[in-house]
Amino acid sequence: MKGRSIAEVLAGAVVLLVAFSFLAYAVTNSGRGGFSGPALTLTAKFDRIDGLAPGADVRVAGVKVGSVVDQRIDPQTFLAILTMRIDASLRMPTDSSAEIASEGLLGGRFVSLVPGGADETLADGGQITITQSAISLESLLGRFIFSMTEGQPRSGADQPAAAAPAAPSGLAPLGTPPAGR
Repeated sequence: MKGRSIAEVLAGAVVLLVAFSFLAYAVTNSGRGGFSGPALTLTAKFDRIDGLAPGADVRVAGVKVGSVVDQRIDPQTFLAILTMRIDASLRMPTDSSAEIASEGLLGGRFVSLVPGGADETLADGGQITITQSAISLESLLGRFIFSMTEGQPRSGADQPAAAAPAAPSGLAPLGTPPAGR
């Protein structure tokens, strides 16, 4: 009986070790692991950051170059302030822009940086001033549905009765028996 419980404990330990090694492999090779190397901290202010959370990707041309590390509200302007850490080897021009984009219809959100053309670059602690906030899919659908129903004729009692269409000359209107019967 004692030999069986030791075997079960060893088998459980082996299973946990294998599971941990798979998890470590997945984290290090998926691009979702921690950002290594020297980093540059940048901030940006947005009207809305719907669905964006700390840890979200920061991308340039679709390539992950950093992540969102903090988000907070500016108490004076009520704008959302994002703090991002990006690869320090990237020399982002001062006129670069940041926009909150979506991976797809049901995908997560990320920050997309679009490099500008200025000669000066953003320093550590710099701020990106040109931003585009998140677009709310629910709001767009609501506006579309409202605009479609706004132009539609109403049915029921609030519609005036339509006049019967006139019959072509020489023919009796529909629903009347022919003459002579």
